[in-house]
Amino acid sequence: MSLVTRRDEALEYTELFRRSHASMAIFCTASHWNTEAILLAGQMLAEKHGLSKVPLAVAMTFTYPYMPQAVRITHSGNAPAGFLSNMAHLRILCDGPNAPYPNVVVLPHLDHADPKRDQWALTDGLPHLATVMFDAQKYPFADNLAWTREYVEAYGDQVMVEGIIEELAIEGKVHAVQQDDYVAKAVRFMHETGVDLLVADMGTEQNAAHVGGATYLKARGEALTSSLGGVAKLVLHGTSCLSMDQMQNLADDGIIRVNMWTRIVREAGQAAAANLMARQAAIDAGDLEATESHQYIEDSTVRAAEIMLEVMETIGYTRLAL
Repeated sequence: MSLVTRRDEALEYTELFRRSHASMAIFCTASHWNTEAILLAGQMLAEKHGLSKVPLAVAMTFTYPYMPQAVRITHSGNAPAGFLSNMAHLRILCDGPNAPYPNVVVLPHLDHADPKRDQWALTDGLPHLATVMFDAQKYPFADNLAWTREYVEAYGDQVMVEGIIEELAIEGKVHAVQQDDYVAKAVRFMHETGVDLLVADMGTEQNAAHVGGATYLKARGEALTSSLGGVAKLVLHGTSCLSMDQMQNLADDGIIRVNMWTRIVREAGQAAAANLMARQAAIDAGDLEATESHQYIEDSTVRAAEIMLEVMETIGYTRLAL
C-alpha cells in the first residue's frame, strides 16, 4: 500500500478515474477502527476483482460543527492531536514491508475545512494531505470567491483543492436548493478561483438518517459537467441518503469523487450492537471476550468494510485498469 501526499500523484489518480469512467470513493473517519475498515474494504475489493491497486481517499473533518471528526477521534477532544494520530495510524498501515493492506493506495483528504476556524489543518496539516476541501460555504459569495482564490494561489501547488459555492443541505434543517443561476455561478466560481474540483449541491442531504429519500439532481450534474468542458470535476456529498440504485452511474453526471460516512458507521454500529446484545448472557457472566470492547470494534470494522466494498463496486471501481 502507498500513501499519496503530492499534488502530481493526486492528479494522476484523478485522471485514472476519469479515463475509467468511475468515481473515486472518499470515505470519512472519526475513529481508528473506521480508518482501518476503509483500508480493509480496499483490500477486499482488490482481492475480489484482481486489482493491483485500489486508490481511495481517507477523509477527516477538523472542527466542522455538524461532525468534527478530528475532535472525536481521541478522548482528549484535541483536533490537531486527533488529526495527527490518524495520519500516524495511516502511515503505519501504509509504509514498509509489514503494511497489512498491500493493494490499497490512500489519498488523505481534509474535509469541510473552514478558512477561519481550521487554519491549522489548512496550513500545518498540508504535508499529510493529497486533497483539501476549502469550505467557505457559509460566508458571503464574494468572500468565498476571494478567500478560495487566495488559498489556491498560496497552496494549490501542494494539494488538489475542492471548492464549494453555497451551503449544502443537512438533514433536519430547512434547505432550498438554488435553481436560478446555479450552473452559471458554479462555472464562474471555478474559473475565478482555480479550484480543481467543485463540491456541488446535487439535492442530497448530509448526516442523513434515512436511505433513498432524496431527489438526486442528475440533470444539474450533466449541465455543470457540460459547462465545464465535459470534464468530470464534481464531488458528491450527502451520499448516505442515496440508495445503491441511485448511486449507479454517477460518473455519467460528472461525479469524480463520492464522499460518504454517516450510513457506513450507523449501519456498522447497528450490526455490532445486535451482536453485542446476543452476547448478553456471557456479558452478565463476566466473560472477558464477550465484555471487552475488542469484539464490538471488530464487528463494526467488518460490517463497515462490507458496506464500503459494495459502494466501490457501485461507483465503478471494477472498471479500473489496475
